[in-house]
Amino acid sequence: MRVVVDLNRCQAYAQCVYAAPRHFVLHGREALVYDTAPDDADRAEIERAAQACPVRAITACLSESAENTAEHTAENGAAR
Repeated sequence: MRVVVDLNRCQAYAQCVYAAPRHFVLHGREALVYDTAPDDADRAEIERAAQACPVRAITACLSESAENTAEHTAENGAAR
């Protein structure tokens, strides 16, 4: 999974910190530090953090390998 935060848009409301404290941390009053490559297993927690952001500064997408696995599963499921 890949996570990108638009730090120009981020207003340090810290809703992501509450939603996913293992992946987002505020240092000081406004310096957000975050995990740019969390495990795909943490997807739900990361998506919750992205949705909690009031200014929609967080973008999360599956890693290429996870996307390929999902596509392969969908193709095989559709073929049955």
